[in-house]
Amino acid sequence: MKKLSFLIKLKIDEKLKLVEPSDDICKSYTEKSDNCMKSAKLLLKNNLYENSVSMSYYAMYNLLTALLFKTGVKCENHAGSILIFRKLFERDDLFDIISFAKEERIDKQYYITSEKDFVLTKESADDMIMRAEDFLVKMKMVLAELTNEQIDQIRQRFKTLK
Repeated sequence: MKKLSFLIKLKIDEKLKLVEPSDDICKSYTEKSDNCMKSAKLLLKNNLYENSVSMSYYAMYNLLTALLFKTGVKCENHAGSILIFRKLFERDDLFDIISFAKEERIDKQYYITSEKDFVLTKESADDMIMRAEDFLVKMKMVLAELTNEQIDQIRQRFKTLK
């Protein structure tokens, strides 16, 4: 129930709300996602692993944002976006991937090796890129297969969040 309460708080604060569905905003965030993925690969190639991990996450997050705008859901909070995706789309497989990526991004971006027990290697950055690519392919399928009827159902579910 704690997670649901968080979403309700976001709704009350108007950081999570229904807006008009937008194919244009969806397209813009999809392009942004593609650019982040390109950046992640370039950064990896240039041994900038920390930044590569971050860009891999942002590739996923931007595509998630694209999907939310396609359905007319706007969220101004990363954790909230991920949670609302889980509630509305019931895709635990994709939820698990992006949740892991978010934690990795936070660890790699905000902590140094001596603060947290992690090792930032080429392999870990490469693994994140592979996870991101898997996520992006599956999310693009979700987007492509989304019908107007499903969008209406998702918006109805949003309205009934308690």
